[in-house]
Amino acid sequence: MGMPVTVDVVGEQTGGTLDAAFAWFYEVDDRFSPFRPQSEVSALNKGEEAELSSELHEILWLAEITRRETGGYFDIRRPDGRIDPSGVVKGWAIRRAAQLIAARGHTDFLVEAGGDLQCVGRNDDGEPWRVGIRNPFDPMESIKTLQPGDAGVATSGSSIRGHHIYDPHTGGSPDDIVSLTVVGADIFDADRFATAAFAMGREGIDFIETSPGLEGYMVDTRGVATMTTGFKKLVL
Repeated sequence: MGMPVTVDVVGEQTGGTLDAAFAWFYEVDDRFSPFRPQSEVSALNKGEEAELSSELHEILWLAEITRRETGGYFDIRRPDGRIDPSGVVKGWAIRRAAQLIAARGHTDFLVEAGGDLQCVGRNDDGEPWRVGIRNPFDPMESIKTLQPGDAGVATSGSSIRGHHIYDPHTGGSPDDIVSLTVVGADIFDADRFATAAFAMGREGIDFIETSPGLEGYMVDTRGVATMTTGFKKLVL
């Protein structure tokens, strides 16, 4: 889906695990990318629903649940009527990759795709993983360093890919914030709710505040940051 992937597994004899994890991401891209003509998502948009797999049906079901949970601010149907489940697939794929790695007996690893990640255990130095939040006005700089523990961290914003997240209620893109980071125990939840909260604009951080198990950090167009009450506990 046009994004870099990093898998870091601590320990010996990790080559087979790394190969399996990257093979999984290649499979996800082939099957669920809306930009590949032969993908299942492209088949869906052509009306060829009989060919859809149980996994894509699961993704569509998860997307509908998220739409309801967010008051319609998360919607995989684009303004042109086509389905683009990327906002669900990325977090879902990272979570599946993490489960694959854990099933092989690894207890210390990090899986990252497109800036969103799941970290488990400790890094090569035996310390908890550290995660930086990129400055939306200077991509070479981090504005916060987090130590989230076993958690998922996802950031939605307009600084890298431009205005690609829109408000389904208005059809427009939020123009009052530039970045919103969400931390949760599971990358799937962190990712989908980060997307929905960003679509809400300034009100998104309030949505994260009232969502159990999630913490957030928002930067507006003036460079002013707002965080949820428990976020400071994650900052180094």
